[in-house]
Amino acid sequence: MKQFIYRINGQDYIVAVNKLENSIAQVAVNGSNYEVELVSNEEEVTLVSRPVAKTAAAPAPQRTATVSAPTSAPAKSGAGAVKSPLPGIIVAINVNVGDEVKKGQTVAVLEAMKMENTIAAPQAGKVTSISVNPGDSVLEGVVILTVE
Repeated sequence: MKQFIYRINGQDYIVAVNKLENSIAQVAVNGSNYEVELVSNEEEVTLVSRPVAKTAAAPAPQRTATVSAPTSAPAKSGAGAVKSPLPGIIVAINVNVGDEVKKGQTVAVLEAMKMENTIAAPQAGKVTSISVNPGDSVLEGVVILTVE
């Protein structure tokens, strides 16, 4: 296993390449697992899936059964999708699937650049899915949860 440290916008990321077969690599970024595909031999790598479930000895309880595996369809990204505004680590999810929320209500907390950022519901409605767990590293634009 090769391990690298990348600095992106002043934030350090520990990247471990766990497995490499043909053009698919399994990597861990700050402890979150990803499957990536090599697009060209010029070192350009594209994220092809969301973080896969962590395989720790005592895994955190799943908040919902709708967390998708890497090969399943991407989460809904319509008007009710609550997306990460920047790369960071999910500190808290303040709602559960089935909860009713109001527009502007804090539904999650994201730590980025050593600051905690509150994530608000874009509309009033019911939380239909939660795609991440506290402690997960997310990239900008990743769907955190969906409100419909």
